[in-house]
Amino acid sequence: MKQFELQNITFTYPDAEKPALCDISLDIDAGEFIVLCGASGCGKSTLLRQLKPCLAPHGKLSGSIRYNGILINSAELDQTEIGFVMQDPEKQIVTDKVWHELAFGLENMGLDNESIRLRVAEMSSFFGINSWFHKKTSELSGGQKQLLSLASVMAMHPKVIILDEPTAQLDPIAADEFINTVKKLNHELGITIILSEHRLETLFPICDRLIVMDKGNILSDCSPKDSVKRLGRDRLGFMPASVRIYASLCGDLNENVPLTVRDGRKFISKLVTKKAVLPMIKAKHSEKEPLLSMKNVWFKYEKNEPDILKGFDLYAYPGEILCVFGGNGAGKSTALAVACGLKKPYRGQVRFMGKDIAKTNPRELYNKGISALMQDPQCLFVEQTVAEDLAMMLSGLKKDEVNSKAWEVAELMDIAHLMRSHPYDLSGGEQQRAAIAKVLLTEPKLMLLDEPTKGMDAEFKDHFAKILKKLTQKGIGIVLISHDLEFCAKHGDYCAMCFDGRLVSYGTPQELFSGNTFYTTMANRISRDYIDNAITAEDVIAACLEQQNGKV
Repeated sequence: MKQFELQNITFTYPDAEKPALCDISLDIDAGEFIVLCGASGCGKSTLLRQLKPCLAPHGKLSGSIRYNGILINSAELDQTEIGFVMQDPEKQIVTDKVWHELAFGLENMGLDNESIRLRVAEMSSFFGINSWFHKKTSELSGGQKQLLSLASVMAMHPKVIILDEPTAQLDPIAADEFINTVKKLNHELGITIILSEHRLETLFPICDRLIVMDKGNILSDCSPKDSVKRLGRDRLGFMPASVRIYASLCGDLNENVPLTVRDGRKFISKLVTKKAVLPMIKAKHSEKEPLLSMKNVWFKYEKNEPDILKGFDLYAYPGEILCVFGGNGAGKSTALAVACGLKKPYRGQVRFMGKDIAKTNPRELYNKGISALMQDPQCLFVEQTVAEDLAMMLSGLKKDEVNSKAWEVAELMDIAHLMRSHPYDLSGGEQQRAAIAKVLLTEPKLMLLDEPTKGMDAEFKDHFAKILKKLTQKGIGIVLISHDLEFCAKHGDYCAMCFDGRLVSYGTPQELFSGNTFYTTMANRISRDYIDNAITAEDVIAACLEQQNGKV
């Protein structure tokens, strides 16, 4: 049965030169698991929000959308049947306690107390919330907040759940657990799932249809395997590592293409006749003076609350990219806030270029010194257009020079076509790029970036990595917090794992990821036992080709 019917949908944001959606026609059956993917700004979020009337963006819409035969904007439509989980749970959680968040939507629906208690108890048990049922929502980790958002939506008994990049801010383990929960809702309860995502490794094997979008159009709409065959090598960038490895070594993208780690391992086992060992790149002690040093730093938000940082040590050097990863709630973002002086530790020392930042004049610290991008890029936007937001970073310069520098960085971050747009009208990935552009205009010596690749598509991630490499060649130091282990493995000079308020390991990407089981890359999981020290798809491909050519 058709649950959603979209006919000739075209949508244009106010003052936009081009439509965000172009003549889209699409049918979605009840009980399907559908994944939307594509480059940042291709229209994924815009399309998803059209399916939930109260969240539909302002602009000019033509065409028709029907839900179970009813026009989507009809007063007859029961919107509680369509649940929506946002990328950032902070924007969806509205109460102070977990139990109240679960009950909030039910109270608004006008249910009696007995029904509310029953549904809350059921959702709490199903989602494993019992152990933190009475906690404050502010005390939850990112993964718990996202799970709570999903449970709160599920308490209203929706028939459809729409999720807009729900794992963007989750660590790999929390992301896998979240996706498995969504899979369970689909397989065991028959709930229709419509989900947009850039990280596709866990979604390829479980979704029914993969809808690939490009510039407001639907490029492909079929099963994951058929998508791989149809799109071919032109779109390999966003494919899982197993697909990229297979495509490079086999050529033809056929029915045998592996979508999972298990199938990827079977494929590699047939190619590797003798165990290959790649040279291990080990960390070298830098002879340079660190730009940033954090020694034995302790921090807590309130006097009587637990410590968040517990003897945290970190050293960042000029010309290096240090990637910090770890679970949600481990203290990574707090450490970044302390590093740039936004939070003050109660013990320990933080120095920038040899000076205690607590005793450094803020103007000296931030004027071509430290520049930080925190987790929510929207906190940086204060003007009506992207162009105005960039220009405000260049006060004191002549108008021509301001325009020249603003457009130069806009071209660099591929947002020149968005300069007249309001920052809040951009997609998540576009907002991230605009925020990074503002950070670059400060010309810092040290950049502190919290989840900078969040919302970015695979192609732009590679472009962004080249930008970072050019900055390090100029002697700029970069500390990058990320859940994107593939990016850290491929582009980081050094990596560190944060756990329980401190860094517990440090080394090159090879040293860290080749020895991990869960906090590692898909390529490493595929090649383990067959190729030592391989952490990227490129590593696996190179090792296999060498063996095929008789060099190993």
